[in-house]
Amino acid sequence: MILESIITCPHCGTAKPETMPVDACQIIYDCSGCGAALRPKTGECCVFCSYGSVPCPPIQAERSGAAGAASCCGG
Repeated sequence: MILESIITCPHCGTAKPETMPVDACQIIYDCSGCGAALRPKTGECCVFCSYGSVPCPPIQAERSGAAGAASCCGG
C-alpha cells in the first residue's frame, strides 16, 4: 500500500507530497501555494483521488481485492 501522494492544485499548480490517512477519506485540502480549499471532484471520494498522484488507501485496497478492506469511499 502506498501512503504518500503528491497533491497538485488545479488552480495554481503547486504540487506537494502528503501522507494519506489509512482509515478515512480527506475531503478538504488547503493548498499551501494559493490557499484554495480543494474538495473532491464529483463522483470521487476524496482529494487524493481527485488531485493526488496515488488514490487513497481504501481505493487502493479495493482495487487490489483485499478482503475486508475498510472503505470510506463507497467504491
